[in-house]
Amino acid sequence: MTEFAERLKELRTEKGLTQAQLAKETGLSQAGLAHWETDKRIPNALAIITLAKYFDVTTDYLLGVTD
Repeated sequence: MTEFAERLKELRTEKGLTQAQLAKETGLSQAGLAHWETDKRIPNALAIITLAKYFDVTTDYLLGVTD
């Protein structure tokens, strides 16, 4: 599993959200979130930015570039 997939799932579960709840909060698709968390697909830049803003982390952190 990539750093992104691990960090996305970790951030989501820390907030106590389901994938469906996170999708509704961010406007992203639940299917997309599921694919990203299982490392089956890579999100586009806009989705990464949206998630970073939602979780109040940097895109570098979300992508595993920084800790």
